[in-house]
Amino acid sequence: MTPPATTAAADAIAALERLAGLPFAKGHGTGNDFVLVADPDGGRVLGEAEAAALCNRHLGVGADGLIRAIRSSALPEGRAVLAEEPAAEWFMDYRNADGSLSEMCGNGVRVFVAFLLDQGLVQLAPGEVLPIGTRAGVKRVERRGRGFAVDMGPWEFIFPAQAQTEAADSTVEAVGLDVARPALSVSMGNPHTVVALAEAAELVGLGLHTAPAVEPTPPHGTNVEFVVPAEPLVADGAGTITMRVHERGVGETQSCGTGACAAAVAIRHWAGAGAPDRWHVNVPGGRVEVAFVPGPEGREHVELAGPAVVVAHGTLG
Repeated sequence: MTPPATTAAADAIAALERLAGLPFAKGHGTGNDFVLVADPDGGRVLGEAEAAALCNRHLGVGADGLIRAIRSSALPEGRAVLAEEPAAEWFMDYRNADGSLSEMCGNGVRVFVAFLLDQGLVQLAPGEVLPIGTRAGVKRVERRGRGFAVDMGPWEFIFPAQAQTEAADSTVEAVGLDVARPALSVSMGNPHTVVALAEAAELVGLGLHTAPAVEPTPPHGTNVEFVVPAEPLVADGAGTITMRVHERGVGETQSCGTGACAAAVAIRHWAGAGAPDRWHVNVPGGRVEVAFVPGPEGREHVELAGPAVVVAHGTLG
């Protein structure tokens, strides 16, 4: 019988052969890296197998996810977005490293806009805003300084009844932690579960090569953020936290934009009245900025700001 690993490798190689000649780019936002493909009219077959093969770090290009730039009009999810925002011409078709679809990626949407600019598909001057379609709705991206700021939309608790009455709504077990730790689950359009740790040594000692166990698990799985608050937590009107993350369908990544937002939501909630609305979030790949701002519909929104760069271009052999 053929060993499963050998079969998986053969499947990846076959998928890459089907994609021979495909132009691509490689980009990252604070170390969260992506393969990017321009497919404006949806003519490419870029499904689960193809995405997993491209993201394979041994057999493919290697990345935390695949982003396809496609016109919103070219796929059903995008046409639904256009009904909400006719100006959202471009849709971020995002898949995790294992090929599974993901609703949203905060670092990815910044890199996506950097890629659209790199490819000459859009123009965006500093201070201008571009609406982007995603499976979590329309995201508005502002070109700011050397990077981009994204209105990530409103946040919400995944288990609101428990979150409003108790300090935690779930528990998390992870390699390197002696006991299960209390956690809070937050939706940023995709699910996150946030754990606060007491000190940096605990964060360093985590073994995130193995997926943490979350109980109860949100209905569609969850990303898990482990966070250490700074001491002091607040300085000059802003809070500071340091984070590592295990992303569903990927594993540990150098950064997670929606995860940084969820971590700030949870720590601010735990900090109580008087907690700031601006947060510095340190991740292994750098730093992103999170801010809580009024939303147009009366709900609080989260803004995520940080760098995004396209670092390479290539063509599959």
